[in-house]
Amino acid sequence: VQLQASGGGLVQSGGSLRLSCSASGSFFFINTMSWFRQAPGKQRELVATITRAGTGEYADSVNYRFSVSRDNRKNTMYLQMNALKPEDTAVYYCYGQIMPHIDSAFKDYWGQGTQVTVSS
Repeated sequence: VQLQASGGGLVQSGGSLRLSCSASGSFFFINTMSWFRQAPGKQRELVATITRAGTGEYADSVNYRFSVSRDNRKNTMYLQMNALKPEDTAVYYCYGQIMPHIDSAFKDYWGQGTQVTVSS
């Protein structure tokens, strides 16, 4: 099982970006998925979480600016980021709680990260 994050880049303050996270390989079920981010010198922090049913939750710092969604048919999660600020600059990682086989427990999987840089 692999999670592949993409869509990062350089954007000016106030701009927008859309991140994607796709799961590939062999697996039975994807449960909760999340976006985390880590800025230089800081700990990794939770940005947004989405249940399989599509219910999203957000960190206070991104609420009303970011929107998380997913397409279960495509095994893909998205993060629409609007009104970006320089403090949003970080490497963004996707996370998935995935059941590899029908008779296995859920396991934690991480994507490789995608850099988001917001210039002032």
